[in-house]
Amino acid sequence: MVVLWVMTAIGLLVVAPLIVALASYVIRPALECARYADDILVHGVGITAAVEPVPALITTRTSVGEVTQNAVAYVGALRRLVAK
Repeated sequence: MVVLWVMTAIGLLVVAPLIVALASYVIRPALECARYADDILVHGVGITAAVEPVPALITTRTSVGEVTQNAVAYVGALRRLVAK
């Protein structure tokens, strides 16, 4: 019976605090990872909002090409008028 009391005391005074200490080494970095994941989520949403107008660049590129062609044609017409 004494051995049972000694083993229980050792379990409560040595093993239990050791388990709590080792668990804190695992739990603390896990909570840090969770904070980093939340931060990544917030900034990821911000990046999504920032790059939302990117598809409009295709339309802009097409428009710039058309404007460039029209400007070249206009300058060519002016040169023909001035050269005469």
